[in-house]
Amino acid sequence: MTTSRIENISDPRVRSYARLTSRQLQRRLEPDEGVVILESLLVIRTALREGVQVRSVLVDERHVEKLLADVPELDGSDVEVFCASRAVLSGICGFSVTRGYLAEARRPRPLPQERLLRAASRLVVLEGLTDVSNVGAAFRSAAALGADGVLLAPGCADPLNRRAVRVSMGTVFQLPWARAEGPWPQGAFAQMAELGVWRVALALTPEARPLGELSRLPQARGPMALVFGSEGSGLSSCTLSACDVHAVIPMAVGVDSLNVAASVAVACWELFERPHAPASRP
Repeated sequence: MTTSRIENISDPRVRSYARLTSRQLQRRLEPDEGVVILESLLVIRTALREGVQVRSVLVDERHVEKLLADVPELDGSDVEVFCASRAVLSGICGFSVTRGYLAEARRPRPLPQERLLRAASRLVVLEGLTDVSNVGAAFRSAAALGADGVLLAPGCADPLNRRAVRVSMGTVFQLPWARAEGPWPQGAFAQMAELGVWRVALALTPEARPLGELSRLPQARGPMALVFGSEGSGLSSCTLSACDVHAVIPMAVGVDSLNVAASVAVACWELFERPHAPASRP
């Protein structure tokens, strides 16, 4: 590990942090790899713990010692650490940096669809989510509340967008995920049906059943996929038809829906195995 000081926002060594768009970061080193930008110390630690290949770290010069103390994996590694003043760091990023920790990493590849569907028994399926913050927040809720995989329909926003990664708190590196392959939704849903996966659409349809009722059905004890659509248009008619049952989260009068990440959290909490609380301290 080496530490170098960055004095100028145009320094080519930190180009990935500054001028590359999200699409360029994805495709910078095609076809084998792309780049993902990590923001915050927690996300960097999580990525390293999950085996993500970190190439460099860019940190506020005041936080170098804390970085090395909190991320001991960097010591003795070939990861180059760049430090800069708060003003230079903000100039590089194009916004006022408050946390002061960034990293450039090799972009992990998603799983093939079939591998994910065969491995996951508690799946979250996202359709039509184009806001990267919603995708990141959905990953965070899914990871926290019992999901063991996420399937993204074509057109969903990139979960490895730098903002999605930040909002997810790094859970995009913990939770296996795949992009749907073949015609949507026929290909993925036919494969789920073959594998005996119970497909539950969260949707405001006339036939939707209260979420709590589903947890008492025998199907809830087997493989399950919770399917969520965009806040604007919801799930497509084809996807609704491909699901076994529709469910609704009961709301107070005057409120008809939740943010999609909140819906993911409520549905996972109700239908997936609830996580065990940590043992209390004596």
